[in-house]
Amino acid sequence: MNRYLTSSILSLILVTSPVVAQSEWPTRGWVSTTPPEVGLDAKVLAAFDADIGEGKYGYVDSMLVIRHGKVAYERYYGHDYGSIYQKEASTPGPLVVRDPSGPYNYFNSWWHPYYQKGTLHTMQSVTKSVVSAVIGTAVGRDEFPDLDTPVIDFFKPGTVANVDERKRRMTVRHLLTMSTGLDWNEDYPYTDPRNTFTIMAVEPDWVQYTIDRPMSGEPGESFQYNSGATLILGHVFNVATGMDLEEYAVKHLFEPLGIDNYHWKRTPFGLADAQEGLYVSSRDIAKIAYLYLKHGQWEDKQLVPAAWVDASITPSVPVTDDRSIEYGYKWWLVRYEYRGEERVAFAGFGFGDQYPIVIPELDLVIVFTGWNTLPDGPGLSPQEGIERILNAVKDP
Repeated sequence: MNRYLTSSILSLILVTSPVVAQSEWPTRGWVSTTPPEVGLDAKVLAAFDADIGEGKYGYVDSMLVIRHGKVAYERYYGHDYGSIYQKEASTPGPLVVRDPSGPYNYFNSWWHPYYQKGTLHTMQSVTKSVVSAVIGTAVGRDEFPDLDTPVIDFFKPGTVANVDERKRRMTVRHLLTMSTGLDWNEDYPYTDPRNTFTIMAVEPDWVQYTIDRPMSGEPGESFQYNSGATLILGHVFNVATGMDLEEYAVKHLFEPLGIDNYHWKRTPFGLADAQEGLYVSSRDIAKIAYLYLKHGQWEDKQLVPAAWVDASITPSVPVTDDRSIEYGYKWWLVRYEYRGEERVAFAGFGFGDQYPIVIPELDLVIVFTGWNTLPDGPGLSPQEGIERILNAVKDP
């Protein structure tokens, strides 16, 4: 789920930094430093921290700034979500699905934003970006099919509704790039019952609901944000590899990165929720972002092929008409201005303001988490987060 699908920012071509040799990797934990030691202005960061603490950006739960591979600034902000969303949690609606005491009540503080009120924070649609990384590991191990394989090949004959020539032309690549051509509208707020996601959420089998949708366009022609497409992608992954998506992620991605504390929510049908189910700490989601900053290399291993990383953070389809936001393989291209030049960062976006952001040219990884879930309240956009951090950069 994502909140900033229609944000508008400046445009440019993506520039990435080369992989550089280093002796320290954060596998067993990040090394900490001070802002000045990595070319950041501590006073500027402190001013941003104060604005967050005073509620300027709504309910922000964490800010993490990593430069040159070291944690330079880290803050966590406490909120009594049981009280904040008490009314919403007990009111039936699109975000209070199934049993109100369960994990599909997005206002239930036992499940959101922290898993059982612990330290693991929901990543929401940042999960999609992680799933892309997991697929990349499978591609590197020759355990994932060609991206131009028709999606319908992964379903038994006669089990998919509304099959026409356009649906037959829908490929795995279209699932990755949110350009399936399926009839889907996730542009409404998630509190709006017209949102296709909220309609899907009450169904028992989310994958079947999505693949059964009629087609509204030609696959590959245009971007249409579709959380169900990533659920289908998770189904494709299970069929193609013969392994559960979560199990594969743990073995080939999480364990090498040193991510040993997480929770991965399941769909009502029992599949790992590929579109919003992951809970991890801010420091651990930063490892995924850092892996991509390093073009898939971790310590002495190439966990994700560099070509996959490059394809993932290369524009595949524009999101806005002016191409101010574009989309790769489950990663967003975020355009910004720095010292009079237009540049591009890449990021994961998650409902409620979950953002792991990578600014390659400045060797920066930024993570924000939060729980701004109501459409009319304040929030922190990725653009604002980038701008506030860039104001602190003294040494380019």
